[in-house]
Amino acid sequence: QVQLVESGGGLVQAGGSLRLSCTASGSTFNINVMGWYRQAPGKQREFVATISSGARINYADSVKGRFTISRDNTKNTVYLQMNSLKPEDTAVYFCNAITYTGRTYWGQGTQVTVSS
Repeated sequence: QVQLVESGGGLVQAGGSLRLSCTASGSTFNINVMGWYRQAPGKQREFVATISSGARINYADSVKGRFTISRDNTKNTVYLQMNSLKPEDTAVYFCNAITYTGRTYWGQGTQVTVSS
């Protein structure tokens, strides 16, 4: 089992920055990919960014050039640095972990609100 706890959400003005953190506990040695997804009100959860244990990174087109994902394996933590935030980035952001056996885990989510 893997537990994920996010932090770092909040309210920011458009153009501002936030950094999200997600720390994993439990069977962390099984984790391959970690990432972030988000869900805006009335919309489906969507992919934001992922980083593999081998540091392979993928971003959604909507956040490329503005968001940076990173990972500290010594702390079992993944980060999402969000710059140049837009009102359309407003959502609940969920941390995600996928193990080498294909099991998926989710955090409880952290709210990010960008005011115009």
